[in-house]
Amino acid sequence: MAKKQDFAQNALRVVEISTGGPLKPREKNAAAVALGRLGGLKGGPKRKEILSDERLSEIAQKAATARWAKAKGVTKEVQGS
Repeated sequence: MAKKQDFAQNALRVVEISTGGPLKPREKNAAAVALGRLGGLKGGPKRKEILSDERLSEIAQKAATARWAKAKGVTKEVQGS
């Protein structure tokens, strides 16, 4: 059985076939990458500080459930949004 591709992957494949070659990947702006990392380094600890342990646990449980559902191929949405 063939692996499913998402819409963007399929569109890329069609463009590559029609142009006769692979598209060049975009290069990342180093300054933008550094700013994004800096924000992530600040945001995680700040969020942990603000949210209660119970709420963090709820968020982690929901994420784990979604990951396992995705791994098993279940497309049902996780309840409790």
